[in-house]
Amino acid sequence: MNRFVAAEDSQSYAGTFIYERNGSFSTHTVWQAAEGEHTRQRLLQLDGPPSEVLLVDGDIRCASAQLAVQMPSGQAWSDKALDVAALSQWYDFHLIGDSRVAGRPAEALVVRPKDQHRYGFELHLDHESALPLKSLLLGESGQLLERLQYTQFSLGSVDPQQLQPGPSCEPVKAIDEQSGEKAVAWHSDWLPPGFRLLDSNVRSSPASGEPVSWLSYGDGLARLSVFLEPLHGAAVADARNQMGPTVAVSKRLTTTDGDVMVTVVGEVPLGTAERIALSMRAGTDQEGK
Repeated sequence: MNRFVAAEDSQSYAGTFIYERNGSFSTHTVWQAAEGEHTRQRLLQLDGPPSEVLLVDGDIRCASAQLAVQMPSGQAWSDKALDVAALSQWYDFHLIGDSRVAGRPAEALVVRPKDQHRYGFELHLDHESALPLKSLLLGESGQLLERLQYTQFSLGSVDPQQLQPGPSCEPVKAIDEQSGEKAVAWHSDWLPPGFRLLDSNVRSSPASGEPVSWLSYGDGLARLSVFLEPLHGAAVADARNQMGPTVAVSKRLTTTDGDVMVTVVGEVPLGTAERIALSMRAGTDQEGK
């Protein structure tokens, strides 16, 4: 696991993988070039309309359609700074034997949660690079929620032309943190053990233009976002949805300044998301929660 953590941003590679979620499949090609502390990664979906994302040092520089248009500057897709010793408080790690994926020898590792507030994983790590060639996300009863599996994978230098975005990749408009409100006047009264506040910001809603508070929480593997938007008397019903591993729970919250819609989105069990949504409170004191 420590080799995997160190490998993520330090190697150049290219490959094609299948992504399965909620019974549907899609195929993707990825290129990553690593040079010193810098990385450049392009992800291209091969099915349907052209769809791609370009990241430089973890920052999204462009994306197809309006994907991640409102993402704050510097916000990456995942938390790379994994602390395996800390994660061992919330997960058990077990090697289950040798494997073979995309024609390459691998080692299979199971990551089992110690409580009901997070999902488990099965990782097949490339023997040479420790990069994940196959990743399964498993639900509370061991059911498959998500699969990512390479069918072709190669280590080494990447053609610079393959890292250039296509015409469907639109520049991402980052929020100007100088002109926005960085402090978010909200916190959660309850979080699963090991979860902590990773980032927060205030942004404008693409639909209404209203200021929306955004908070990101994670335990090093699992991650979720909380959005809080003033309703100003609008009639909006509570909602709960799940698509594969991703849940979205919306709850109406009454405050002294009026009703607010709290929405929790992330890859955590539905009950965990609902409890976090109901625990949101005004105020910034997140320490010790």
